[in-house]
Amino acid sequence: MSSQIMIEANHLTKYYGDFPAITDVSFAAQKGEILGFLGPNAAGKTTTMRILTGYMPPSSGTASIAGYDVVSQSLEARRHVGYLPETVPLYTDMRVKDYLRFMGTIRGMQTKVIKRRIDEVVQLCHLEEYYVAYISKLSKGFRQRVGIAQAVFHEPDVLVLDEPTIGIDPIQVVETRQLIKGLGGERTILLSSHILPEVSMICQRVIIIHEGEIVAVDTPQSLAEHLEGTERVQLEITGPVSQVVRVLRGIPGVQDVSFTDTGDRHGTYAVISKRGSEMRANLAKAIVEQGWGLLRLEPLSLSLEEIFLRLTTTEEAK
Repeated sequence: MSSQIMIEANHLTKYYGDFPAITDVSFAAQKGEILGFLGPNAAGKTTTMRILTGYMPPSSGTASIAGYDVVSQSLEARRHVGYLPETVPLYTDMRVKDYLRFMGTIRGMQTKVIKRRIDEVVQLCHLEEYYVAYISKLSKGFRQRVGIAQAVFHEPDVLVLDEPTIGIDPIQVVETRQLIKGLGGERTILLSSHILPEVSMICQRVIIIHEGEIVAVDTPQSLAEHLEGTERVQLEITGPVSQVVRVLRGIPGVQDVSFTDTGDRHGTYAVISKRGSEMRANLAKAIVEQGWGLLRLEPLSLSLEEIFLRLTTTEEAK
């Protein structure tokens, strides 16, 4: 992945009247990165995306796309960005191919390039069967695909996708996620969502925003390690339960041990200890010394859902 910065926001603030929709929002995305923008409804995701795509200016702060300021160099910035808003701006009385041709025309693309790109994006977004269909006849999922097709039509370096899977059926959700992952690599993608599994399945890094302020920017794994302060390990051990629990609890640094009966000769144990206490090595050593079988030893981290709740619970986020 290149170290080139393709999206940069510096201290963005936006007021609607006296209400601050976002406050001092700063982050950056590198070339080829898929960056998740996660937060509850009305957290400030859409406002930030509208500023980045040139839809509206910030009250203060700056932002750039591919090195172009979104306010002072708006046209240049917009040539490098494809935008899928939450409500896709489709002309439903047009056929798919005519709509894509129209989008290429208003972007100032040459006729021969438009012709080539129509064929390419129809194939990319799996719209072959609906090439000549009226958009009004398409399902919500296929309308989303047409929206993504128009966003990538001019071959932008950056894609900004606002809630791309909202309101579509589960099969279309999976297919749309696969499509978005396939669009990554050379392109930088900023994907907003309030759906936790979506971000964890698609994105390499996560921005968590709450009440208009960024509360965390990192990988899900790093966020978990930072928040927990403890380490969790799950084990499968063959041995008498009461003795196993007693021995595990006696290991220095162990804070809690719980047991789940799996119905087999062994059970599953969850162990919580202080981070940095080399718990896994100490656990394995204690089990081997007792002559028990260690069938599995797996470190566990906070799920993205647990991270999200910790960071966006009002009492903890402030």
